[in-house]
Amino acid sequence: MPDGATSNSKRVEPRDRVVIRFAGDSGDGMQVTGTQFTTESALAGNDLATLPDFPAEIRAPAGTLAGVSAFQLNFASDEVFTPGDDLDVLVAMNPAALKVNVGDLKPGGILIVDREGFNEQNLKKAEYDRNPLGDGSLDRYQLFQADVAKLTSAALKDLGLSARAVFRCRNFFCLGMTSWLYHRPIGPSESWLSDKFKKTPELVEANIRALRAGYNFAENSELFAVSYEIRPATIAPGKYRNITGNTATALGFVAAAQKAGRPIFLGSYPITPASDILHELSGLKQFNVYTFQAEDEIAGIGAALGAAFGGAIAITTTSGPGMNLKAETMGLALAVELPLIITDIQRAGPSTGMPTKTEQADLLMAMYGRHGEAPVPILAAATPADCFAMAFEAVRIAVRYMTPVILLTDGYLANGAEPWLIPDPASLPDIPVQLRTDPNGFFPYLRDQVTLSRPWVVPGTPGLEHRIGGLEKEYLTGNVSYAPMNHEQMIRVRARKIAGIVREIPPTQVLGPETGDLLVLGWGSTFGAITQAVRELGAAGHRVAQAHLRYLNPLPPDLGSILRRYRTVLVPEMNLGQLVRLIRAEYLVDAVGFNKIQGRPFKVSEIVSRCLRLLDGTTLEESVTEEHP
Repeated sequence: MPDGATSNSKRVEPRDRVVIRFAGDSGDGMQVTGTQFTTESALAGNDLATLPDFPAEIRAPAGTLAGVSAFQLNFASDEVFTPGDDLDVLVAMNPAALKVNVGDLKPGGILIVDREGFNEQNLKKAEYDRNPLGDGSLDRYQLFQADVAKLTSAALKDLGLSARAVFRCRNFFCLGMTSWLYHRPIGPSESWLSDKFKKTPELVEANIRALRAGYNFAENSELFAVSYEIRPATIAPGKYRNITGNTATALGFVAAAQKAGRPIFLGSYPITPASDILHELSGLKQFNVYTFQAEDEIAGIGAALGAAFGGAIAITTTSGPGMNLKAETMGLALAVELPLIITDIQRAGPSTGMPTKTEQADLLMAMYGRHGEAPVPILAAATPADCFAMAFEAVRIAVRYMTPVILLTDGYLANGAEPWLIPDPASLPDIPVQLRTDPNGFFPYLRDQVTLSRPWVVPGTPGLEHRIGGLEKEYLTGNVSYAPMNHEQMIRVRARKIAGIVREIPPTQVLGPETGDLLVLGWGSTFGAITQAVRELGAAGHRVAQAHLRYLNPLPPDLGSILRRYRTVLVPEMNLGQLVRLIRAEYLVDAVGFNKIQGRPFKVSEIVSRCLRLLDGTTLEESVTEEHP
């Protein structure tokens, strides 16, 4: 079976980049299909970025709009920063998938549908009055109708599988078609299937047959007259792997614990979209990793804090609702000054909100969401791969300063993927850990003169017994104290300790002119869209620059001087304007907010459009508005 060759009788056209989205019912395997197409593209040498989109319901009724699941991939022969704005290709398995997603398909784009899925029952569920495949409403697209279910069934007819099992293989038929269309090697998908279903050989055979049948159908039928070639991207040499943000976060924690020479403990309660970090770490026990699936969010952070007291690299993972529940124990961790990493994979809220959709609305909660004066360091990852670096950095700061640290990612980063240059472990910085064992001159709150951190003592160390708890402590002894001046002293010294972390923050990188008309300031997952937008604006001759924050508390020491070098500062955020409030308060700069709260990341075109209006003199706050299909 060829891994990517095409028939010599069909024309091959070059493309620089393609944005493709697989969409279907939540039981149609769209996430698997997209993930395997991503793997094929990575092995073909393309740069890429992905955006999985899950339905919020655990199992919405099949064929309904609420049950649509999708996976978007942008793959290219040059550098990729986002999963793409508008689609070049949409694969729609049923009417609901078409209705939800067709509005994102470019005019003239390729639309591949399973014709058999457009039956009367499915059309009714998707709220169509008539079949769009025949009413002319899709004439603006290149429509390719294939009898996917029938062709899959024919390829598997002698395997003796149930009709349901056969139906569930049609996603690999679609993967085969699109793999041929874009010269993707299907060998990696065959290997994955052989490993995934090795305990049920009949499913290995069925899915591989469906994959090959789709590939051969596209190659030999008259449906597709053209295939497309996307050349490999030019990337730095090294060993790469495709990685999601949650996997990168888990590996960053493990790498940091190994560098610290300490066991790692994760206390967590499953919550979307954070659960994959628990899943990843539970499979890495060979690296002295301990995972505890707690009965609730409070138990998860409480167990993690206990592990920190015991000398482990302690982590808890959650999303917005869990942050609410963990707030009291975060304050306890700050008061007893133990290293603890609280990882918040943000999602759309408030309350349960849209649990499978992304948002950046937890920044102010991370900054201020604890009673009393309780400042903690806050870090934010910028890309899926950057989650590794920032998880590592969170552990380093927590251990060095004996403090809880909040690490912010979001659903877009957590589930999105990109190529990651695997670092040489020897190149990672050491994380020195000095557990106090000498009882001479010991006081539990005797501080390091540089970092103001207190000693880390494993319980049971002879001569180093000390009190620990939430009541205010005497400055040196840790004994309970209600003295007014002692309380203020402890509050202020903890605040100075956190403020002192500013010395650890590297210089802020500015991409673009050092002075100019506009600076686009971002944090978190807006990085990709901002970067591409600023590049496009720069290529058009505009004096626009970009700065992106990964350290949010304390803010970088050079940020104020950078902000004042530009006439206008724009802050795009997936919230109602949280960083922009902090920037205005801290630097007295009249920064302009640009807000989107739709559960979707920014499009590059949205940021470009807003920047152009600012450059033309429009400075009012704005939110993205978008028509719903």
